[in-house]
Amino acid sequence: MADAQDLLPSEQPVRLLDETGRPVAGAGLPFPGADRLLAAYASLVVGRRVNDQAGALVRQGRLAVYPSSHGQEACQTGAALALAEGDWLFPTYRDTAAVVARGVDPVEVLTLLKGDWHAGYDPYEHRVAPQATPLATQLLHAVGLAHAARLRGEDTVAMAMCGDGATSEGDFHEALNFAAVFKAPVVFFVQNNEYAISVPLARQSAAPSLAHKGVGYGVNAERVDGNDTPAVLAVLDRAVAAARSGEGPQLVEAHTYRMQAHTNADDATRYRSDEEVGPWVARDPLLRMEAYLKRKRLLTKARRTEIAERAEAVAAAMREGVSRDAEPDPSELFAHVFSTPTPQLREQAAFLADELSREGS
Repeated sequence: MADAQDLLPSEQPVRLLDETGRPVAGAGLPFPGADRLLAAYASLVVGRRVNDQAGALVRQGRLAVYPSSHGQEACQTGAALALAEGDWLFPTYRDTAAVVARGVDPVEVLTLLKGDWHAGYDPYEHRVAPQATPLATQLLHAVGLAHAARLRGEDTVAMAMCGDGATSEGDFHEALNFAAVFKAPVVFFVQNNEYAISVPLARQSAAPSLAHKGVGYGVNAERVDGNDTPAVLAVLDRAVAAARSGEGPQLVEAHTYRMQAHTNADDATRYRSDEEVGPWVARDPLLRMEAYLKRKRLLTKARRTEIAERAEAVAAAMREGVSRDAEPDPSELFAHVFSTPTPQLREQAAFLADELSREGS
């Protein structure tokens, strides 16, 4: 059984960059290389543009709802880049940017948020589970997949993402306990953005940090500055490597902030002030990463322009794809109810087909 002291996270969240983009010493983790940081920066830019464009599509009535991760893009990027091709990502409804960074077509990702009945993308193509709206349910699914992979002798790791509100759900605790007992290769990645809709963190947990919750289950835990892209990458790299090598599940808490409302249907001014939000503007992960790359002369004007144009191309494809009206097929009502249709379903499907044929004749 693991020593409790060995399971404790660091006293302060791990940082590799300060808020001005200057390196800080003492983290004890390798600083990601230049190529990886440039890839991460490109993902940050695209993620920010995806968030902004999706918000515009909601206002135009093209999307039913959108939960923005504006300000949390370092977490989104880190989750996607820390995984190998054969690993799995289990995202929440707020993790659209992470799903896009994993390689899924953003138009397909937004299918669910447009109001369709299915996830919109094939989970097996990019090894990304459907985005989960119920809090914490995807954590159990991640544990089950990781446990099955371990039994088969595979080296697959599952990255199970959730927010601070999900840690108040029973599924969170069941997932950690099951994963720890069976040493399932899962990284539980908690994006602590300070609010579960209108409920602040102080009303959810009295623990020193959410990472400390891992101790009770025998799970190694760490805290990281969730707006520090190199730190998020370094901490998640270590967690994924530990899970893959047989050290069991890992818990990472990223300290970040939800800059915008919970969704377009939420009025955040009813429970937080502009004075509270203001200091987080200076901690913007995109600006911090950009400042570091410029200081190191890694981000040339030409490269910055290229990345911006790539992001605009993604936004244009989103506008075109989401605005395209789909032709519904009424027969799909019966296609995925049972693997073998019941006599009643066959009868109803035949009745509908007859009615449609009469309308067309």
